[in-house]
Amino acid sequence: MAGLRLAVSWILASLCFSSLCAADDVKVFVQGVTSIAKTDDNFICATLDWWPSEKCDYNQCPWGKAGLLNLDLNNKILANAIKAFDPLRIRLGGSLQDQLVYQVGDFIKKFPHFKKQDDGLFGFSKGSLPMDRWDQLNDLFKQTNAKITFGLNALIGKRKSDNSTLWVGEWNSKNARDFMKYTASKGYKIDSYELGNELCASGVSARLEADQYAKDIIQLKEIVKELYPDRETQPRVLGPAGFYDTEWFKTFLEVSGPHAVDGVTHHIYNLGAGVDKTLINKIQDPYFLDEIAETFKDLENVVKEFGPWAGPWVGESGGAYNSGGKDVSHTFVNGFWYLDQLGMTATFNHKVYCRQTLIGGNYGLLNTTSFIPNPDYYGALLWHRLMGKTVLATNHFGSPYLRTYTHCSKQKPGITMLIINMSNSTSIDVSVTNDENKYPHNYRMTVNGSNQREEYHLTPKDGNIQSDVVLLNGTPLQLTSSQDIPSLSPMIVDSSSPIRVAPDSIVYVTIRDFKAPACA
Repeated sequence: MAGLRLAVSWILASLCFSSLCAADDVKVFVQGVTSIAKTDDNFICATLDWWPSEKCDYNQCPWGKAGLLNLDLNNKILANAIKAFDPLRIRLGGSLQDQLVYQVGDFIKKFPHFKKQDDGLFGFSKGSLPMDRWDQLNDLFKQTNAKITFGLNALIGKRKSDNSTLWVGEWNSKNARDFMKYTASKGYKIDSYELGNELCASGVSARLEADQYAKDIIQLKEIVKELYPDRETQPRVLGPAGFYDTEWFKTFLEVSGPHAVDGVTHHIYNLGAGVDKTLINKIQDPYFLDEIAETFKDLENVVKEFGPWAGPWVGESGGAYNSGGKDVSHTFVNGFWYLDQLGMTATFNHKVYCRQTLIGGNYGLLNTTSFIPNPDYYGALLWHRLMGKTVLATNHFGSPYLRTYTHCSKQKPGITMLIINMSNSTSIDVSVTNDENKYPHNYRMTVNGSNQREEYHLTPKDGNIQSDVVLLNGTPLQLTSSQDIPSLSPMIVDSSSPIRVAPDSIVYVTIRDFKAPACA
């Protein structure tokens, strides 16, 4: 019965995609006069984590050899997947970073390996990073032109207080400084250093008070300025890399003071636990997805008031925590959550969004064992190539299952719109209106005078939203025979017709001749 329903759904979706069935008409208004926010040029970011193969949740061990210490750095698909972004921003860090020491200098006498340990943070002992492994990682980053954020251990020198999770004392930066000095001496390019992981507010396995963390950040900033005196190449400093709490973040920014931190990073796992049986329903519920908007707005306002020299970042977000959902987080349907998050955070002036993970767990952009890209990889790559950093206000009065976001196009004229149709039964015909006094009517766009626009329709293979194969304009996206990322070519459409958005689909639309003064 389920197979019959799937077949029927796919036939209906195919018919609607080819404009042979009725659709709801929706007018989408884009305010092209002024922008509402700006992102970084490299908004898309993915993480690599320290988890060893023994990291297991819910009787499954989905990490394999995807951690920074055991990942196959010679894998051609991995290199090609990173290269395709040119550049891809990568954050190196995660839960175990505050137990990681660096095998350089004479401050640390013993260099342990991560092992299961019941009384260790997150159930593991301390571990270490050999410099030959760091050299190998940087060979990959140089080859692929990656833009690197490195998360430093913030707990060295600190001790547990009588409180079970609170750590107190000054940060001992000697090992971190030796590591950073080695990194600078080798000419390795670091875009930013981040201090600690999920130690703010109530923490996760450990926590710090905001005023002490602020003092530690100031110390890190001074080390960065000393080791990287050239302001043009000086890495940025990021923090606190944890879950948002208004008072903690305010105190941190006030105590650290002007320009100590360049990016205010917070983490988002708003879908709950990866084992949650309602996970797929949450991803398709627009009302649930909207609940996190208040967090993005609050942080935007706090940074604007208490740290206007910095910008908010989503430093880590995997949707569902504890490695993601086994049958959901790597499939097409997860794009409803992920791409909606990209659109939403950009409107709240977030500069960067780091997806947990590039590879590893159930939520990797790449398959953990085969390295083949999952659907969200292609959604992220299209965003990176098409969506510029200038964000335009966009709204409509149609179904809440229709999500729309618009940016000035990247490096080209006009606008690019992201359209997400989470309805599993209704096609939508979208007409774009330039909401500007000069152009109150539907503005018919032209490309080189030919009345055309560029469309990229993403749909799941066989209409199955839990497929890990995605179609672009009806064709499966597959690696080439040489294991390169396939070309992502648009469908050229006559702009006299509305944009037909099939059920359970994601569409990027580029309109080159949209008259948006904000994009000039």
